[in-house]
Order: sequence, then structure tokens, then C-alpha cells
Amino acid sequence: MVQVVEEAMAEIMAKDSWTGEDHKAVMRLLLEDPNGLGKFRSAEAELERQNPEPRGVAALKIGIARYVLCRFPDALAALADGTDNRDRRYFQGLCWKQLRRYDKAAEELERARSDGWDPVEIETELIEVQALGGDVEGAAKALAKAKGKLGNSADYHYLRGLIEDFGGNYEGAAEAYDQARGINPDHVAATFRLAYCQDLHGDEEAAIELYQQCVSRPPVHASVLMNLAVLHEDAGRYNEAVACLKRVLATNPNHPRARLFLKDVEASRTMYFDEDQARRIARRNAVLDIPVTDFELSVRARNCLKKMNIRTLGDLVKTTEQQLLAYKNFGETSLKEIKDMLTAKGLHLGQLLDEEEELMGARPASAAAVQNEGVLATPIGQVDLSIRARKTMETLKIRTLGDLASKTEAELLACRNFGQTSLNEVRQRLGDYGLSLREPN
Repeated sequence: MVQVVEEAMAEIMAKDSWTGEDHKAVMRLLLEDPNGLGKFRSAEAELERQNPEPRGVAALKIGIARYVLCRFPDALAALADGTDNRDRRYFQGLCWKQLRRYDKAAEELERARSDGWDPVEIETELIEVQALGGDVEGAAKALAKAKGKLGNSADYHYLRGLIEDFGGNYEGAAEAYDQARGINPDHVAATFRLAYCQDLHGDEEAAIELYQQCVSRPPVHASVLMNLAVLHEDAGRYNEAVACLKRVLATNPNHPRARLFLKDVEASRTMYFDEDQARRIARRNAVLDIPVTDFELSVRARNCLKKMNIRTLGDLVKTTEQQLLAYKNFGETSLKEIKDMLTAKGLHLGQLLDEEEELMGARPASAAAVQNEGVLATPIGQVDLSIRARKTMETLKIRTLGDLASKTEAELLACRNFGQTSLNEVRQRLGDYGLSLREPN
């Protein structure tokens, strides 16, 4: 059987140019040979050696081969010099989608449709790109129009799940992804998104099983291996985590998150975790989440806190006496009332600020405040974050970029399993929007 597969692969590799049909044939063959991906990688390397500066049909063939290997920037570089036809435009669109450049992806996919690529396949890709790009409402309208074309297909239910997912309906998304997998158990996109949902909402064992199904079907994208590595590391399976990360680095040796996370995982092998301390922190965080409305306060004190947007004990202990007294109608009587309430809980005004200063040391004041309220209101679900970072957002009840920018490094690092790699990731994502984490006072 393996010999038959190898002969079929050699026949495809010998062709002067490739089309979308050749890509599908390669994917089928890779599934039939457990070692097929390694052999294909070697064949592609030989193809590059024979064509150091590919043009025309050779560049198109190499570009598609690089796409199979998830080398998306390299694939785009080759495709740019390839024969300008629907195959080139289609695979350029897929590469831009994987690189999260959804505007560019849509542009190339539209060109592929104009050049004659299957319109239903293009419609499916365009709706997915629209949803991934954050236009959930537009994607929902487009899916409703395309329902007649897609029918009761796995793709239709996958897209429906994606729209529910990005709209915040986890249960509806999971149900739709399950329906897609019921129709086509090998639907990798639906399997990945279902795994992501399970992972994000705490069913880690189910997520691992689903991620492993994705890993068994090439091409294996870096996001699958990264998320699986996080789960293995959380469970203390450091060798498995390292193996996942090394697979990422085998394809992309300069993958920044994989390189940083690999250092974290290797350090975790000798790291001591204080469970008692973790429980103490969890108990205190639970206290800090208590709404101030749960306490008997005077009408004046309650109104002042509401107008100052102080909702929880955590908000209160990030506030100083001077800030309270500076507020109109807030006097010494209300201050004593607040202080007595906090003392009963073992807390005091300005406590978190004192702890942050002690932890982080004195730091210069932050830059001018960001004025773009539209950016601050961006839902955190539309921001590209790893599973680990996203779980921290859930733990801290961070719903928007504004919520995230209001946090300090210390507040994020206090969350379990949130380390330097995740902090660097959050800094970079905020920087993409012209934002930064709050500096401690």
C-alpha cells in the first residue's frame, strides 16, 4: 500500500505545474501514509533545490507545496511569481487567511471566483473570512443567502457554528460544530473550533482528544500544536508539550511564541508550584469580586461609589483615600464607613496599589491616555489571543480591549498559568491597537 502511495506521489511531484485538483490528490495521499508528510517535505526541498528562482508554472507548484507544509509566507513569495490564474489566486487567498489578513484573503478569493474557481467553494471561504475578520453580522447575512447553495452540508453547519461562536453563544456553536462533524467526521476546521470551545470553557480532556484528531490529519497548523502544548503543560505532561512545540519549530524555526513557550515549558520541569498559596490567592480573588452593593452602605456612599464606577471590593482596594475624598459629596463620615467595611474583610484602601508597587517597583508614568473609544470598546473575542491568554481574560472578566488596557502586568501575572510568554503576547496585541497595559500608580 505504501509503495502504491509513493508511486502516486512521485507521479504528482513530476508534473510541471499543479492545480487545485493536484493539491486535493496530495492531501488524500498524505492521509494514507503515516510518514507521508516527512517524505513530502523532502520532495519539496528537492523541488526548491532544482528551482532556486522559480517563475511561472514552477513557482505555482512550489507555492502550493509550501501551502501544504503550512509555510504560508514562503508560499506567498513563490505564488507572487507564479502563473496568474485561478489556482494562484485561490491559494494566495488561503495563505492570507491563515496569516489573518482577512481583507487580502477576500480580495484574492474574489479574483479566483472571477477566474472560474468553484463559486460555492469560494462562497464558503468568503463567509468564513468575513466571520474570522470580525464582521459576524455580515457573515450571518451572507450565510442565510448561501443556505440554498450549501444545503445541509458540513460546511454550512461549520459556518453556522463559527458565527454563533464569535457572537458569544458557546452552546449554539458547539452544537453546530458537532452537526458538521456528524456529517463529515474529518472536517478539520469544525474539529479545531470545537476543541477550542471545549478548551476555553474548561473541558480540557475533551479538547485534547479533539486537538489530537486535528494533529492526525495533515497539514497540521501551528495553532493546533500550540494549544495542545498549553494543555499538556497545564497537565504536567512536559515531554508531550515539548514535542508539540518542536513540531511547530520544525516548520517555522523562528516562530516567536513557540520559541518563548518552549523555554517556559522547559523551565516548568523544575518549577515548584505552591498549591496552598494558589488556594489563598483564589480565596482572596473571590473576596475581591464581591459587589459593593452586597454591603449595607449609606445612600451617599453607595451613590458616590456608583458614580466613580467602583463595582467590587477589588475596585475599591485599588482606590486611595485621597481619590475618594476628592469626589464631590464624599466626606469623612462616608470614608469611615468604607474603611470599616474593608477592615471587616481584612482589606484596606489602596491595598492593591501598594502590593503592585512592592512587586513591580517604581515605574515611570504611562504615556498619554488613548483617545480612541472605538478601539477601547473592541470585544476581546475579536482579538487574536492564545488559549492560555484567553482563559485569563475570562478569569478576570475582561470583555473589551479597554478592560484589558486597564490592567497592570502584576494583575495578569497573578493569574495561574499566566507567565512571561502570555504577557509578551498581550503586550504585542495591545500594541497592534496602539494600547498598552496600565502602569501602577
